Amino acid sequence: MLAFPICKINLGLYITERRADHFHNLLTCFYPVQWNDILEIVPQMEFEFVQTGLQVGGKPEENLCLKAYQLLKKDYSLPHIRLHLHKIIPMGAGLGGGSSDAAFVLKTLNETFELNIEEPKLENYAARLGSDCAFFVRNRPVIASGRGEVMQDFDLDLKGTHILVIYPAVHVSTADAFGGVKPRAFEVDFAQLLSDSNRWKFELHNQFEETIFPKYPKLNELKQELYNMGAWYAAMSGSGSAIFGLFGKEPPETHFQFETYRGTL
Repeated sequence: MLAFPICKINLGLYITERRADHFHNLLTCFYPVQWNDILEIVPQMEFEFVQTGLQVGGKPEENLCLKAYQLLKKDYSLPHIRLHLHKIIPMGAGLGGGSSDAAFVLKTLNETFELNIEEPKLENYAARLGSDCAFFVRNRPVIASGRGEVMQDFDLDLKGTHILVIYPAVHVSTADAFGGVKPRAFEVDFAQLLSDSNRWKFELHNQFEETIFPKYPKLNELKQELYNMGAWYAAMSGSGSAIFGLFGKEPPETHFQFETYRGTL
């Protein structure tokens, strides 16, 4: 079976508290974007993992896709499979591509082998793999809190909005991103803010920009360039380094010497 893992952008991202387990509580809106990897799962006599496209760092056995398969195999009678991941979504970009791949492995195994795992339970499995993995089981706009795994569906319709995502090949490690941020309480009604897109440019922020932009000034330059091109909202996604802009009409052709994605939400 073929599947096409998506990615996400963060509409607002606030670090509200450092937890006793050394993670952080956050507040954000995850919104799905159809920039896709390609995933194929087929039964075969022996297990095989194949990875093509953009090369994923680290040992193959540490890949989240393998961990997703092993997680379900502990509780369900799964056969050996050939798992082929073709990587297109850039890594270290704050787009959640790796988390999405893992979640789509869970979803595809569930469908292919008729495991009949309902969405809430599948989300629980996904949350064990990573903080934002559970979102990619749901794949619809949510307000997320906790580590990102506590989700509430949110009626935010950006259908028809044009999006341009720029990945400037700057890898921002999660440790580096969180190391410089100072948690603080968020005092505004977040849902109300999200409901009024006219406020976003001036009031909806990614808190990581405060510490990452000074280290990587090019990211801030790209954000301002998107506004110069006519974006009505632009921000960094997640802990970076992808920068996205939202447009009322198709944005002009770009001269950026970086990997880009353009499409509609």
